[in-house]
This record gives sequence, structure tokens and C-alpha cells, in this order.
Amino acid sequence: MSFNKKTVKDIDLKGKRAFVRCDFNVPLKDGAITDDRRIRAALPTIQHILEQGGSAILASHLGRPKGVTPEFTLAPVAKRLSELLGRPVELLPDCVGPEVEAACAKLQPGQVVLLENVRFHPEEEKNDPEFAAKLAKLADVYVNDAFGTAHRAHASTEGIARILPGVAGFLIEKELDYLGKAVEDPKRPFVAVLGGAKVKDKIGVIENLMPKVDKLVIGGGMAFTFLKAKGYGIGASLLDEGNIEFAKTVIENHGDKVLLPVDVLIADKLDPQAQTKVVPADAIPDGWIGVDIGPKTIEAFAGAVRSAGTVVWNGPMGVFEMEPFAEGTKALAQAMAECAGTTVVGGGDSAAAAEKFGVAEKVSHVSTGGGASLEFLEGRVLPGIAALADR
Repeated sequence: MSFNKKTVKDIDLKGKRAFVRCDFNVPLKDGAITDDRRIRAALPTIQHILEQGGSAILASHLGRPKGVTPEFTLAPVAKRLSELLGRPVELLPDCVGPEVEAACAKLQPGQVVLLENVRFHPEEEKNDPEFAAKLAKLADVYVNDAFGTAHRAHASTEGIARILPGVAGFLIEKELDYLGKAVEDPKRPFVAVLGGAKVKDKIGVIENLMPKVDKLVIGGGMAFTFLKAKGYGIGASLLDEGNIEFAKTVIENHGDKVLLPVDVLIADKLDPQAQTKVVPADAIPDGWIGVDIGPKTIEAFAGAVRSAGTVVWNGPMGVFEMEPFAEGTKALAQAMAECAGTTVVGGGDSAAAAEKFGVAEKVSHVSTGGGASLEFLEGRVLPGIAALADR
């Protein structure tokens, strides 16, 4: 699948005001940004617009505010952006209205402003056409670079692109190049590693990838539903009761492709101070909880990843937030870094793990979108991208 949408490279930006939808939904603690990766990911697009003689009106959401919620202001983002861009980025008091329109109207080439949180208006998530029209009024062209929200049809991601000519930013182009190529034209062997808690969250991904992969590696909490489907006792481990039949079908039809844990780390309670031991996957005692993959499984999973031509990884191997249960996820991250093929980390918890274990710079691509990359891997059309102009 080649990327067939117009990008910022395909349009004339000289003297134009570009409305750029970014994904600045960054983690905050006591009003300070704890991880600015999403802000840094937007810089190439912003810089290109400014270099081409345009001005940039940046928009984003942050959190899930109910109306105007001061704790979700984008002020910390404006401050960090100013530092990274080396020029002032003024935070406007709102994202629509006369004051905002006046400020945007007098923008000069090379200037940047940031609109206040678009989700302070409930009309944003309702994709209200009048609200989209107010946003569109601020600019001459629309650039979507917010991959993390591309799976949502909101006013600033989809509605506005029906009014202003819309193109993709470099981040969206990069995301779709990596994810698209991995799924449509992978270098083989193609290995998908799925983890995380529930099978139901990954059914679409499994169905879409199963015919395409050479190996499907299953770890994390979701592995226990598959072990249960094989008739194993899983103690008090996580079980997705409603999807045991689905897991059974996958094993029956594609058993040769599926790699499941052969041993697991179990704990007597979900607590870093818990008692733990490693047992074979078919010998989890009653009352014990599976918290990570075991050493033999680590070896098998890491081996499959290291020898792959293409790997897509989505979901941790265990409860990696707790140090004693992080070994499997850490080893997998390490194997991703050592793989000579194309290595794509699919957003969310896997991206956090890649960052935590210091491999984010050593893999081909870390996706900035959790839900969006998941829906893309399911083969779904993402409305925020569908709305952009074709090449």
C-alpha cells in the first residue's frame, strides 16, 4: 500500500495560513509535561510550513475535559513548543470566536500560534459542521498531522477537511508508510507480536493479520485465554471468558503460525512484593496469577523477533509497570532493537515500554497512536485520513 494522499510537500504554502491539527495529548504531572515525544514528532511539519513562507495555527486536544477545564489547558505545550522551535508560540484564549479570528488574521509568514484545547467545546467530538466551519475560517489550508486521533471523525480531524483543502503532515505520512508497508508488503518472515490484557481488543487485528503473518506471537494477559482454550488450567490469571471459542478457532486453524507461552511467571497476588515462581504453561496452580512470560518463552519469542524481516509489536508481555514482572516485555523490546529487519512498535503501552527500556531510538518506527494504529492494523479506514485530498 503506497501512501496516496497529498502531503504538505504537494501544496504551495507561501503567504498561507495553515491550520495544523497536531496530537499534543501529552502526559502531565502537576502541570508539567512528563514525555514530550508527541510534541517533537510534530516539529518537521511545522518547520516545513514556516520554511515555505507560511504561518501555522496549531490545534490539539488534551485529555477528556468536560467543557472548559483549566487543568487541561495547552499552556505547558505552548511553552515547550516555543523552546523546541526557538521562536515564540502564543497560546490563544480559545480555538474559535472573534478574538481568535482577529489574532489568526494578522499572522505573518513564519509566525506560530496555538489554539486552546479544541475539546473545551463539546461540538468538537460531535463533529458539528458549524463548529468545523468556525475552525476553517481561521486558515487557508488544512494539514492533519494528528495520527493519534485519525481514527476519530471529529470537527478538527474530519469536519474541517470537508471545507478547507486537506493534506497530510509528515508524521501521518511516516506512520502510514511504516504501518502500511508492514501489513501490505512486509519483508519476510513477517512476525506480529500481540500482548496486553484482553483478547477482545485484538480480535480485529488477529483476523486481519493472520493470513499475512508467518508467525503470530501471543503474550501478556491475553495469552491466558488461549492457554485456557487449549484446556490448560490458568489459576486466577486474566481470562476473557467470552472469547475462549475465538481463541480455540485461531489455534485449530492456524496452530502452525501461533506461538504461545510454554512457561510463565506466576505470583500469589498482583503486587511487586508478591511471592513468585516460574511454572510450565499447563501447570498454573489454583489461586496463582500469571504476571509475565517465563525464561523459555522469552528465548522463543525473542528468537522469532530477532530473525524477522518485519516485526509489528502491539502490547506488553506482562505487568511491566511492576519491576518484578517486567522481564518479558524488556527482553522483547531488546530483541526488537537487535532485529536487522523493519521493526514497528504500535503505540500505547508498547510505545511506553520501548521508551522505558531505552529502545525507542533503536527501532524503525514507534507509532504515536495507540487506538489509531490498532484500528489501522485491523484494516479499518481511518476517517481523519480518508478526508484528506488524494494525490
